[in-house]
Amino acid sequence: MLNRSLAAAIAVSAAAFSLPAAAQFQKPEDAVKYRQSAMFVMANHVGRIGAMVQGRVPYDAAAALANAEVVSTMSHLPFVGFVEGTASTEKGRAKANIWTDRAKFDAAAKKMQDEVAKLLAAARTNSLDNVKAAFGPVGQACKACHDDFRNQ
Repeated sequence: MLNRSLAAAIAVSAAAFSLPAAAQFQKPEDAVKYRQSAMFVMANHVGRIGAMVQGRVPYDAAAALANAEVVSTMSHLPFVGFVEGTASTEKGRAKANIWTDRAKFDAAAKKMQDEVAKLLAAARTNSLDNVKAAFGPVGQACKACHDDFRNQ
C-alpha cells in the first residue's frame, strides 16, 4: 500500500515539475498552502524517525524505512510552491529573500534533499546507529534553510 502511495506521489510531483510554477496554482494562497502541506507531512515523518533516534519509542527498522521513504519523496515537493508573490513578513512564513537570493535558497533545498537521501540509505541498513548518524544532518539542513529564509 505504501509503495503504491509513494509511486502516486512521485508521479504527481513529476507532473508538477514539468509545468511552469505559475500554471500550477490558481491563486498565490494555493501555492502557500501546497508548500506548507508538503512540509507538514514531511515534518511529521521526520518526527517519527526522531522519536526512535531519541529513544522515545522503540526502534522499528521497517517503520524507520517507511518514514524515510515518505520524507524522501516529500523533500522534493514543497519547492514548486515558492512562487513570486508569496513572501510574507508573518512569523513562520517565507521571507522575500527567497526570490532575491534564489540560488542560495535552491542550494539549501538541494542540501536538505541530499541529507534526506543519506537518511533513506541509512534506514535501508536496518541499523539504528546508521539512522542516528544520518538524522542530525537532516535537521541541521532544515534549520539552516529556516534560519535564512523563514521569518522567525
